[in-house]
Amino acid sequence: MREAAFIQRHRSRWEEFEKILHQPSGAPPDQLADLFIQLTDDLSFSRTQYPNSRTTQYLNGLASKIHLEIYKNKREESSRFITFWTRELPVVLFEVRKPMLYAAIIFLIAATIGAVSAAYDDTFVRLILGDHYVNMTIENIKRGNPTRIYSSYDEMTMFFLIAWNNVLVSFFTFIYGVFFSLGTGLYLFNNGLMVGAFVTFFYREHQLARAFPVIMLHGTIELSSIVIAAAAGFTMGNSLLFPGTYSRIDSFKNGAIKGLKIVIGLVPFFLLAAFIEGVITRYAFMHWSLKTLIISLSALLMVYYFVIYPYRLHHGRR
Repeated sequence: MREAAFIQRHRSRWEEFEKILHQPSGAPPDQLADLFIQLTDDLSFSRTQYPNSRTTQYLNGLASKIHLEIYKNKREESSRFITFWTRELPVVLFEVRKPMLYAAIIFLIAATIGAVSAAYDDTFVRLILGDHYVNMTIENIKRGNPTRIYSSYDEMTMFFLIAWNNVLVSFFTFIYGVFFSLGTGLYLFNNGLMVGAFVTFFYREHQLARAFPVIMLHGTIELSSIVIAAAAGFTMGNSLLFPGTYSRIDSFKNGAIKGLKIVIGLVPFFLLAAFIEGVITRYAFMHWSLKTLIISLSALLMVYYFVIYPYRLHHGRR
């Protein structure tokens, strides 16, 4: 069937759908469900016969509107909070596994560049980390505690300051994705440079063996969360670059919602990282076995919840 004939045959029905959607009182749920079924049949045919046409984009947008209308007035279950963490967020995480991989690769490349640059250029560390931080850390090394900065304030003050900073970093990492993913990529790259320069700085001061395990007490969760926040930013940015069969605005809405879910889901992990950094990291001279245990459990938590569990859930396992 020619596209013009297809449009002519079903135009009146689509116009009727539009009128029902714009009713002030809204359409009954059963009627909306019937409309959705009819429209998805039309959309399926259009995708098959005219995959790149404006007709397919229009039907896709109209189906999305009806779908949103159906669920807008759906009564939320009392267990929604639980299902968000056990079902909804893991489903999104599986869908963004590729952006997550790209974010991890960018971060590792940036960290490597930062480490190599700091090794061959004495001024690079000060350029990236700032003179104040470098001078303060050198003074702490002379005092025998290279990570003394983590005990600068009392536990609660450190917790709130770090938690607020972590949440802001994740938010900006995500929101910069609106610049077609480029903003998120640059922000993530800069963070990777800082981490690489940071590690090389301690190496050159012969303090890496002492400082690195202390840093990774909280850094395991914190750095992983920043990478995942970048995946959220890439998801939103890519929805603008590659809308597929959706209109660009509808694609952007979908990408932004997915990304926002990820950022919201990261909040408890950033709070946990802030707790470790503000309360536990200050005890830099704890036994190495305790450090190993905390780092291992943190790594297991991040890998399982953000990688393994979404994969298992997608494949119907429990």
